[in-house]
Amino acid sequence: MSVSQYSLILTAVDFSAQSENLIARALAMRDLCGARLCLLHVVEYLPMAYSGDLVLPEGFDLEQELLDVASRQMATLGERLGVPAGDCHVEIGNTGHTILRVAEELGADLILVGSHGRHGLAVLLGSTARSVLNGAHCDVLAVRVPED
Repeated sequence: MSVSQYSLILTAVDFSAQSENLIARALAMRDLCGARLCLLHVVEYLPMAYSGDLVLPEGFDLEQELLDVASRQMATLGERLGVPAGDCHVEIGNTGHTILRVAEELGADLILVGSHGRHGLAVLLGSTARSVLNGAHCDVLAVRVPED
């Protein structure tokens, strides 16, 4: 598939300052291809084992609070990038699996994910990028995201 044939680009974002490289690449690919850009943020499931040490007010739903915060951040990012609200997605689940599921549902022909440039072949891609690369039914572009 040539670059000009990409029509829907799904970009997985985490709202960190380090992901600006990924966002810049997504905008460049959108403009180069004349493609529709969709953004996705995945809120990871919170294992109950970790929540045992937290003291939360009765009735407090931590996952819902994380979803609400992520939804607000996504709305701000979408507005900044000129991405319509209908193309801004916030999901809960395993990050790699959720990216693949949403890409399939949307019919994405390119997925952009961030990747940390660690040393050695085994850690060339993070676990999320590796999971997406191995499971995708479309092209995947792993964009280097600088370390802190």
